Amino acid sequence: MTTGLTVLVPCFNEGAQVEAAYHELVAELKEIGELEILFVDDGSSDDSLERIRRLAETDPRVRYLSFTRNFGIDAVMAAGFRYASRPWTVQCDADLQVPPAEIWSLLAKAAEGYDVVFGERRGRRDPLVRRAGSAGLHWAARRIFGIGMPRGASTFRLVRTGLARTITDLRLPWFIPAVPLVGARYTATPVTHRPRTAGRSKLRLARLAAHSFELFFGFSLRPLVALYTAGALGGALALLLSALGYLGVAGGTALPATQLLLTGVTLAALAVLGRYLHRLLRESDRLRTYYVRDANVPLLPEDTLTGGLPTPPPPTRPAPDRL
Repeated sequence: MTTGLTVLVPCFNEGAQVEAAYHELVAELKEIGELEILFVDDGSSDDSLERIRRLAETDPRVRYLSFTRNFGIDAVMAAGFRYASRPWTVQCDADLQVPPAEIWSLLAKAAEGYDVVFGERRGRRDPLVRRAGSAGLHWAARRIFGIGMPRGASTFRLVRTGLARTITDLRLPWFIPAVPLVGARYTATPVTHRPRTAGRSKLRLARLAAHSFELFFGFSLRPLVALYTAGALGGALALLLSALGYLGVAGGTALPATQLLLTGVTLAALAVLGRYLHRLLRESDRLRTYYVRDANVPLLPEDTLTGGLPTPPPPTRPAPDRL
């Protein structure tokens, strides 16, 4: 486990963190012979790409991809795993909240025969709202929706590159619950966590909420089962009260209350079915997960806007001859 490692570093408007991440990574992992540091720029609007380019000019271990726009962390992972050239890939955020020294803990655990090793952040140094939201999301996924979420899993993880490609090719909305879904051998190991010292977190509450819905409706059919049950019970209740009303046994507020109940069930049904329909439309979307504008690695034609064809400048009108 001392050779053949790609460090995937997602970047979105990270600025000076690019150099900080690079220097700490190469200093910590200098014993690894076949080391690759793969920066994936998610359409940054600052100077992140320029800083990455300068590093790549001086260090052949630095490779990079730069998207045509901001596609999100799922696209970053898909591209990073696809273009990683080493048999193992570790995802390490540019904010360095998990010290690169903890990569050795993941490598040691993977040597025991695991395909995926998650870093379990002990003493997590994030804002309370974010920690509570993350904990609540994992609890709801396991307890309410019955999703197999590995305990302690985080984005700081070591994965067999081939397995990572298999998972990302499925185009599932989340990587973590897909690991047990495909039958991979996984575990978690404790890692330290430190506060962010530069920049700002890119994950906002609105994005966390949207990501939660992608998890719940992307990996669980329990909402549909609940909908079927509520619909069946509501229909049976309506038939019962209608029969009792016809016989003159039930009246007063019973029938209006039943109508109100059925209206609520109908609206809930529309909401749940609409969410699953949205999921199906996303899965059938022909738009690729990402498009690459710039890179120092050979690109697959389908990952570019030009299909791999060269784009020379357009022809210009020659100047007229002058006597």
